Amino acid sequence: MADTTIAPLLQVERVADLRDQVRRWRAAGERIACVPTMGNLHAGHLSLVRAGRARADRVVTSIFVNPLQFAANEDLDAYPRTLDADCAQLAATGCDLLFTPTVDTLYPHGQDGHTRVEVPGLSDWLCGASRPGHFVGVATVVCKLLNLIQPDVALFGEKDFQQLLVIRRLVEDLALPVEIIGVPTTREADGLAMSSRNGYLTPAERALAPALYRVLNQTAEALRAGEVLAQAEHAGRNALAAAGLRPDYLSVRRAEDLAPAGAADRALVILAAAYLGRARLIDNLRVNLD
Repeated sequence: MADTTIAPLLQVERVADLRDQVRRWRAAGERIACVPTMGNLHAGHLSLVRAGRARADRVVTSIFVNPLQFAANEDLDAYPRTLDADCAQLAATGCDLLFTPTVDTLYPHGQDGHTRVEVPGLSDWLCGASRPGHFVGVATVVCKLLNLIQPDVALFGEKDFQQLLVIRRLVEDLALPVEIIGVPTTREADGLAMSSRNGYLTPAERALAPALYRVLNQTAEALRAGEVLAQAEHAGRNALAAAGLRPDYLSVRRAEDLAPAGAADRALVILAAAYLGRARLIDNLRVNLD
């Protein structure tokens, strides 16, 4: 990269200001990385920023709690917003620009009348089945952010594995000139995947939460030992319930496209979601049976 010096964090809300700064960096021949977020940042988000700095000269992070990806009964209003703390963390991690658009900025004609982007198939399973319309909201806002920022590379966490594949398909199908990079999940010391929604957990629930990752590992061990896929899935769901979580799903899929796995498939991913108090926890684990 041309220059790895960490500059002061710029914060802009207006599209014109965002584009003006990006245009200047482009004129200087600099590569740009993009990290879209909903804020309430933790170490997992910051790992995306660091990965962006390793791949580009400038890192643009966005913070936008996107109403289009929340259903009417979900936690849009309660979603934690910690902008001051987020700014401090981004500045310390080497982000160059923070884009904080309003809802009116991104949806100037209202949400109901806004053009929407849908990735069929991938958006309909797993979290898509449990949260109808969620991935339409994700695909729409990510497509818009990528068009606004026009980065060379955009980084997303592998914890949201289905989201990552939806975005990769979106970029491929719409021929967007950006490389999508998945960054490994950042975990607490006890294995729990970091998530902004972990803050909803009570102390007692937080003590139970690592069972999700533990069950994923147990399921992976069963698959490596030759257990039939359906039996491994059933045992995993039962183990989640026995640990005090309420399973939404635990499913073994092909890692490349999330199609249901068959006996001949070797590159797999185990995906799970479970409810614990107010929180809906998700996680996944890649398994290669070769």
